[in-house]
Amino acid sequence: MNEINGIIIINKEKNYTSHDVVARVRRILSTRKVGHTGTLDPDATGVLPVCIGKGTKVSDMLTFSDKEYVAGVKLGVVTDTQDIWGTVTEEKEVKDFSRDRLMEAISHFTGEISQIPPMYSAIKINGQKMCDLAREGIEVERKARNVTIYDIQILEVGEDSFRIRVACSKGTYIRTLCHDIGQYLGCGACMTSLVRTKSSIFNIEEAITLEKLENTVSGGRLDEIIRPVDSVFMHLPRFDADDEITKRLGNGALSTVYVPCGEYRVYNSAGEFIAIGRVEQIKSRRKIGVVKNFS
Repeated sequence: MNEINGIIIINKEKNYTSHDVVARVRRILSTRKVGHTGTLDPDATGVLPVCIGKGTKVSDMLTFSDKEYVAGVKLGVVTDTQDIWGTVTEEKEVKDFSRDRLMEAISHFTGEISQIPPMYSAIKINGQKMCDLAREGIEVERKARNVTIYDIQILEVGEDSFRIRVACSKGTYIRTLCHDIGQYLGCGACMTSLVRTKSSIFNIEEAITLEKLENTVSGGRLDEIIRPVDSVFMHLPRFDADDEITKRLGNGALSTVYVPCGEYRVYNSAGEFIAIGRVEQIKSRRKIGVVKNFS
């Protein structure tokens, strides 16, 4: 098999860790250079972009991109993990709950908000994951973090439950959001399901299962499902570099160009995507340099 470079959008199934998905993709593609772009808990499902070859150079950009989720929430139940799979620590009667009451509550959780990360998370304290400390019964003080909730849509409301769609910034804990909404309502809450429906530009409609990936690869049709590396940057204008500029960029040097200042997708004379470049005004000339090299 030729060198594989690009991004495959996996629809992660339940009971798989993100690392499980990476290991399976490595086996299917017979390549080691594979990385995921943001952890999904084993009980969560949905969009997990997996980067291969030169695509791994955009892993950090996708990890820290905006996300969208659909979450199910149970009212009246609080757990130590803030989701239904944890140990119940408190139960309360749910009174006077309605769509209007929920709408009023979530209005307090949009925009920039502060979250205290849950103990059951992969955040490290002095080199140890907090979830490992939590399993040992150790609780440590956590600093609040600012995250942005762009939008919360109510999808379904029951007597003691609801389902919401959340568009949010990187670093947002959806189960913490569900927990905090429950605290605001006065009855407590925990998350019962989580589906990531969007990560960066990638939607769940284009995501495929690991089984489909395996069948597609065995049928020699990988090109049907792999996204090129430059697909992440299609919002940037294209710049076609001649051989001299390509050489100078490869050596880390600046080149004079005659295009507006800003960032560009840079291609060589063969039409191959080689870099993200930035054009800046330096004295009387505009110069292009490399922001990130993909050659």
